[in-house]
Amino acid sequence: MKIFFATDVHGSEICWKKFLAASKFYEADTLVLGGDMTGKAIIPIIAQGSDNFKVTLLEQESLLHGKQEVDKMVQTIQNRGYYPYVTDPDEVQAIASTPKRMDDLFLEQVIKTMQRWMEYADAKLSGTGVRCFVCPGNDDIFEVDAIIAASKCVRSVEGQVVELDEHHEMANSGWSNPTPWNTHREEPDEALLARLEAVISKVKNPSQAVFAIHPPPFGSGLDEAPELTKDLRPTYAGRSMIPVGSHAVMTVIDKYQPLLGLHGHIHEGKGTRKYKKTLCINPGSMYEQGMLNGAIIELKPQKVGNYLLTTG
Repeated sequence: MKIFFATDVHGSEICWKKFLAASKFYEADTLVLGGDMTGKAIIPIIAQGSDNFKVTLLEQESLLHGKQEVDKMVQTIQNRGYYPYVTDPDEVQAIASTPKRMDDLFLEQVIKTMQRWMEYADAKLSGTGVRCFVCPGNDDIFEVDAIIAASKCVRSVEGQVVELDEHHEMANSGWSNPTPWNTHREEPDEALLARLEAVISKVKNPSQAVFAIHPPPFGSGLDEAPELTKDLRPTYAGRSMIPVGSHAVMTVIDKYQPLLGLHGHIHEGKGTRKYKKTLCINPGSMYEQGMLNGAIIELKPQKVGNYLLTTG
């Protein structure tokens, strides 16, 4: 069997579409998305009167004229992984003065986007026989779970073990060890280890399994991220890199030595590492550029066959 694995698309519309298209392009029968599906921020497109609008995207301000330019900017913002919102100066001021209103608006945009993504996936995958597994990651709000569960062709597998074929099972978790940002699905390594053990206990043959666990193992080389200051800025212009992966994940990889570990979480950690009998893969993430990093992997009885990191 052949798996296409990607992760950390963070709201990028074009990356989601590329992920679904990868099944045909790479002739993969199984798609696996390893977490962090939702975006990080709303980008307002603010009316300026007379059919003119102003928007600031990635510190660049643009003036838009008419519906066609607005629609084009909406698509650009979605592909970059943000949520566009057409509004006016009065609403912007009202939202800025009411934090709960901002939170409600963000939730509304996340839900609206996730519903659109599931509808798109159902249209593209229906009747193809391609399986699509996703596992919400630490950045994903809990409200997305029910939306994914309503999909006909996308299956949410948090905390579950799925049978890939007669030889291989896949144990899944999108939770992470603590981050500086206090995200939705993170917990101390001790608690994470208990969570992972509970999932793995359902696996019949761990040595032939795939562990799809969002954070990479600590010290694996797939978990190197810029060292941050107390105000969460990179030190030394980002040149100092430190391991930030999970000790719990390293513990279960070392203990059970599955065939394959599929990880993400650390966007800069692109690469592959062999730890004892386990091939660990982190395809990395370039979602803000609209590029989908991934990995195409052949699973054979008793071993991992050919594999390749992809970008496109």
